[in-house]
Amino acid sequence: MRSTTRDSSYIILALAIMGILFYSSSQPYEAQSITPMLDQLLAKEPLKNLLNSVQFNYAGSEISIQTLGYSKFVEFFIRKAAHFGTYFLLGLFWFLGLKNKLASLSLSILISWLLASGYAAMDEFHQGLTPNRTPLLQDIQLDSIGAATGIILAVLFFVFHKTNYKKKKKYRD
Repeated sequence: MRSTTRDSSYIILALAIMGILFYSSSQPYEAQSITPMLDQLLAKEPLKNLLNSVQFNYAGSEISIQTLGYSKFVEFFIRKAAHFGTYFLLGLFWFLGLKNKLASLSLSILISWLLASGYAAMDEFHQGLTPNRTPLLQDIQLDSIGAATGIILAVLFFVFHKTNYKKKKKYRD
């Protein structure tokens, strides 16, 4: 259970992400919408013929170009990628910050995922208090999967790196 300055830096990064998420979820949808910019950037609606066939339900609403319009359809994917990516980083940073501070790797994995997923739930609750924002269970699930992905990839990296290190050391000896 050694602790380093780098570990603390990762925890600070995790806390910074949480602060950014708190600020973001306190803003109404209109303040964050990028559809006006997308209307300009994607005025010719590239790939529309391909994307027209994409249709599915998310949180009880149909997601398609027909129901949302082109720019809002594209924005939907950008927003969900932001959910996944932000919580990917949050889970990753919690894991990197805690892996040397806790008694076992398994405990670090569990605590990191619980911190990120628990924050996702609290953030969705916070969104419910914000005008024109809708808290969604599906977003908590997406956030939790993002956090788990970040943690799993970090664990796989360390396992692979440790295995390669042992092999290289064996050949040098």
